Formats: sequence, structure tokens, C-alpha cells
Amino acid sequence: MSDSIEPSTSSREDPDLAPSPNPNSIIHPRREPFEHGLLPIPKLILSDPIQTLIPLKQKLAPTGRVNSETLAESLQISIDHAQLVLNTLASVLHADADPIVKARPAEIDSVGADLRDLILFLYIQSYKRLLPRTHKDSASVADVWPSTSAFDGYLSALSPLQWWLTFAKELRVSEFLSAMFQLVRSNSRRFMPSQSDEEAHQLSYLQKHMANILQLLAEPAEGEGEESLVLSMEGFEHLAFLIQFGEKGSEGIPLSQAAPFFANSDPDMPAVPVPAAQVHDWLLQNIASALEHLTERVSPRENGPANNSDQDVAMADACTSSIKSSASAKGPSFIEGISKASYVKQASEIKSSSVKVINCHDSAIYILAPLRYATIYGCSDATIILGAVGKVAVRVEHCERVHVITAARRVCIANCRECVFFLGVNQRPLIVGDNHKLQVAPYNTFYSQLEEHMAEAGIEATINRWDEPLALGAVDPHDSLSHPAGVSDAQAESATHVDPDQFIDFLIPNWFGGECAGSTKANPFPLPDAYVAAQQRKQKSWVEIKKLIKEAPLDDSRKREVSSALHVYFRDWLYGNLHIQLSEFSHLS
Repeated sequence: MSDSIEPSTSSREDPDLAPSPNPNSIIHPRREPFEHGLLPIPKLILSDPIQTLIPLKQKLAPTGRVNSETLAESLQISIDHAQLVLNTLASVLHADADPIVKARPAEIDSVGADLRDLILFLYIQSYKRLLPRTHKDSASVADVWPSTSAFDGYLSALSPLQWWLTFAKELRVSEFLSAMFQLVRSNSRRFMPSQSDEEAHQLSYLQKHMANILQLLAEPAEGEGEESLVLSMEGFEHLAFLIQFGEKGSEGIPLSQAAPFFANSDPDMPAVPVPAAQVHDWLLQNIASALEHLTERVSPRENGPANNSDQDVAMADACTSSIKSSASAKGPSFIEGISKASYVKQASEIKSSSVKVINCHDSAIYILAPLRYATIYGCSDATIILGAVGKVAVRVEHCERVHVITAARRVCIANCRECVFFLGVNQRPLIVGDNHKLQVAPYNTFYSQLEEHMAEAGIEATINRWDEPLALGAVDPHDSLSHPAGVSDAQAESATHVDPDQFIDFLIPNWFGGECAGSTKANPFPLPDAYVAAQQRKQKSWVEIKKLIKEAPLDDSRKREVSSALHVYFRDWLYGNLHIQLSEFSHLS
């Protein structure tokens, strides 16, 4: 248990282990586990992962695959949390052929997770995310604004009024008013770190922790005692959960084929295990080369110093966090900064399997395509429709007054306010962080290719767990802030159900006519009885209103005036409630 992997002096000089200069062979961290695989469950945040996970590995080794009951007993967590761990692992796993990935939602628990994948998943729960970028004038705001302190986690859980009153006691009145003015002027909404910043941060984390990670995957060498650890090709392949070679966002090449000690192995003959220290040296060289490549490829930021690094990564290791984002053709598709407009993308226009919608305001955004994962970050007063998100998840973070309509396997909501989610989801919606006044409702729309996209994404219309939100911690232990004792145990505010009488169908305009013909003619997710009954009542009322107008003793011009007034009133109500652009309303009439 006390084994450790030390650098091998001989391998550092071996030219065969030198990283390849080919850009297509540069090592990259896999985004999915770091962006969508972290769970704010206190018992999963291990202060010393090695001391916990090596005994766990030894205890569960005979089982091979681990189900929720075994996991709950081993980690002393609830069955609900254990099932969440397995569902989350399945959604971010690298191996699409693994049984847990191919399993239907109801079968995931019985299939169980591969022990080595589970161990790696549990290890990275100690990862701390890169802090969001601040406003470009943050230095001027900092002159009057309190700096980060141990009370930040506590204050984030307060209501806005309590928050201001707390700071009012700490600041002089003039400074307090100045701080309010600066906050309003700066529009202090958080900005997502760039892709390059995040990649450098994740690489630095892996660089620091790779020795421990390899120790969890390695086995003692036969006949050489426990001091000598070796790694089999099968064990090495499980590192593909965290890293990949090849262009970001692409399938890359098999991990073992990128390594000189396993490449071109005879498939009919088991490859000879390799000393873990040799693997460690080779990986560190590749990570250092990748960090150097990132630094050379993009220029430093011009808007001030880089973000504070993760507490878990030494400052010296994170010096590359100042690099500037550079979009990859095969990376995520970014939709950023849309304001007071409508934005439409179909499957043929999305060149990536993932989408990030960032800082969009007062807009209607339609992404009518099958996706592996999607992120919505920092948006406000918008309606965002996502087609079908299958492999990983939809993550909605730091949004205000946004309506999200999506069919997905799972959705995670973090630090949002006054948002409404119309969901067709196969797993329970996860709610974490500082949320206020969230609402959930059943899925309420369709477009002609929806069922085709759902089949491609592996989403079942017969399962919709929109009404079973699971609320976890109100404070995210994966951020880089310190939190006072006890605050991390607070539970996030859950979501309420949209009243059936307030529920309406959302009609997606048919911009392209017959260009995108599909078989979907109606919402594929069955509505609960209460919502069906409410719709029937509204339909009946609408029929009665039309009848009254038709039979009213008015001439044709007066009837047209009444009809026009109703039309305008309904349009204004629809825009105010669903943020639909007025220019689109002609399509919905």
C-alpha cells in the first residue's frame, strides 16, 4: 500500500520514449470526466485518495464489476448516490463498447462498472476546477470589493438581500455604495475559462497526480516483491478514461498504439507488462510537451493576469493558464454572445458532437441536432432548445431567467436562478450549487427529425424522470475557494413543478419547409395526466372564445378588431413568458 512510482533515470535518456512532435500525436486530457463527471458528494471528496482507493481496489477486485449496492456499502453512501455515481460514470466513460455504456437506463445498475474505471472516476473527484474568468475591469472593482475569503462559500448560499447586508457591515457606506455601482457597471456575470486554459489546467493536474493514478492501475511484478509495480496493456488502456492522443474532439488513436512499449503488439500474444516507472516517465514527457505546445501555439492574454489556479495544482505547474483559446475544428461548437436575436443550427450545420452556448441574452437559440454533450453557461432571458443529447449530459450553469427545452439522457443544473426546464430525460435531473426559484416541467415540443435524433443519441421516450430532481450540495467542493466548516453539508435548493395550468406547448418554427423532412409529428414524450387535462381545458376554452367572437352581434370590421387585439395580447404574453423573438411570431400564428 505504501508503494510509489519513482522516476526511472534510464528512460529519461531513451530516445524511443521521447514524445512525438507530430501534432496529431499530442496528448490531451479528455474533457468529459472533468466537465461532466464531478459530483458534489462529500464522501467522494477524498483527502488522501490513495489511502482510500487501494484498499477499496483490493476489496472489490474479486467482483470485477461493481453495482450500486456494493458501492454504497463500500463507501458508506446512499443507494441513490451510488446509482448516481454509476450513471455519471457511464455517461463520461471513454469506451463506447463497455456494457455499462450500451446498457439501457434501467439496466445500468445490474451491469455495473468496471472496477478500474470506477477507481479512476473516484480519484478525480478531488479535482478542483479552474476559476471562471472575471470582468476585464476586475482590478478596479477589487479596489472596493472584498477579496476572496473563507466566507465566500457561506455567502454564496445567502439570499441577495442577506448578502448585501453582510457586506454592508464590513464596508464603510461610501465603499459599499461604490461597490454596488461598480458591480452594476461591470456586469459581473461569470465568464467561462477558455478551452486552452482548461486544457492546461487539466494537464497540470494529471502531471501532478499521474504517479498515484498509475499506482492504482498497476500490479506487483511476479517474483519481484511488492516494491516493483508493472502495468499491463489492458490496465494501460484504462488511462483512456483521462487522456487521449490525436486531435481534440476526434476519436484519436488507441492509447496502447501511441505508446512505444505496447505499439504493434501481437493481438494473439499478451503484451509483456511494462514497469510503471517507465510508463510514468513517458507520460510526463508527453504532458510537458503538450503544455509547451499549448504555450507556443497561442499568445498570452492581453487583459491582465491569468486566473488563479486550482489549489490542487502548484502555481509553477499552472503557468500556462495564461494561454489564449484556439478553436479546433473537431472540438466543441461554440455559440457565444448572441443578443436580442434568433439563432438556428441544424444537424447538417453542426460539425462537432458537442455544443457550448455561452453568454447569450434575450435570444431564442435552436440547436436541432443529435449531440453527445452540451453546456449552457452564463445566459439570461433566453429560450434555448437542444435537440437530443445522449452520451454525456446537458450542463446548465450560472444562468438567469432562461427556459431550456431538451431531450437528454441526463441534465445537471448548477448555480441558476429563476430558470424553467422542459425536460425529456431518462435519468433524474441533478441540481447542485446555489440555485433559486427553479422549475421543471415535462418536455413540450417537437421537430420533424426529433425521434431520429433521439434514436441516434440513445434516448427512450417511454422514460421521462423530469419530476424526480435530485438536489446535492449547495456549495461546490470542486471550485478553488475555501468554505467554512459545515457549509458544504448544506443541500441545494430543489426545483418545483410548473403548474399544469401554466404549461403550454412550444412550437418550433418551420423555417426550412421540406428540406428537413422527418417522421416526428408530435411530442414523443407522453404527458402526465394532469398536464393533458389542463391542455384539454385550454383547448375547450379557446374553442368557446372563437365561437363567442363568431356569434357576437358585431360587424366584420369590429370582429377583426377584437381578433387583432387578442392576437397582440397573446403575442405579448408569449414573448414575455418564453422570450420568443417577435419577428418569429408570424411563423407560430
